Amino acid sequence: MLGRAFRELLDRSTRAFEGYDLPYIDAAEPAQVARLFRKPWSAVINCAAFTNVDGAEDHEAAAMRGNATAPRVLASACKAAGISLLHFSTDYVFDGKSSTPYLADAPVDPMGAYGRTKAAGEQAIRDSGCRYIIARTSWLYAPWGNNFVRTMARLTRDKPSLKVVHDQRGRPTSAEHLAATSLALLDRGAAGIFHVTDGGECTWYEFTLLIAQNLGRTCDIEPCTTAEFPRSAPRPAYSVLDLSKTEALLGPMPDWRKNLADVLARLEPL
Repeated sequence: MLGRAFRELLDRSTRAFEGYDLPYIDAAEPAQVARLFRKPWSAVINCAAFTNVDGAEDHEAAAMRGNATAPRVLASACKAAGISLLHFSTDYVFDGKSSTPYLADAPVDPMGAYGRTKAAGEQAIRDSGCRYIIARTSWLYAPWGNNFVRTMARLTRDKPSLKVVHDQRGRPTSAEHLAATSLALLDRGAAGIFHVTDGGECTWYEFTLLIAQNLGRTCDIEPCTTAEFPRSAPRPAYSVLDLSKTEALLGPMPDWRKNLADVLARLEPL
């Protein structure tokens, strides 16, 4: 989802780039990564991750390989080449117990396996000594791919009623906004940890209501609690990421309602 957003963004800006994916390149294998550094890159953008939050509980070793080993290998190669690494992390590195937005320098305390592996990836990059941007984000969506917005667009079309969790609060993020904003940070020469999401905040229930409203759905949507939908992995009750550090450099982030409307107008077939 994010890789496609970057491809389309870089194509529009006529920047020279190359994209790699499995099976051509396994970023956790140093020898395979070394082959790529025969060219004089100006930066590496790592969009790859093990993102199955529930699956990570049963397959933490695989999640660790994708979310920590691969970033460590890429960071080491970037350090040796003297170039920047742009990497993406998650609100799941926090425990969800706060009642105010998490600052970029707040201590991490992940609740589950996915968060642990992403936090380990952050630490591996910091330990590498390379120049880096770690862009933490949350609730990613796009007109394509497998994401909450597309799922709710389909379910509100196909079902007469739905229950959606109303006791988890965070910030939705358009993948296209994330790509454009994180690239702007890279172009500014920024370094360190930044939070990049849409502006504003909501619950999953409030998110769904606006999806349905924008699409003209008549589905009956009811709020429910997290406890009514038990999952393998714990979910943070509050994962609002503070945007002040990013906004100080780039200005206010567009509100999630605006970005959502733009994405819904361009949804690919469900």
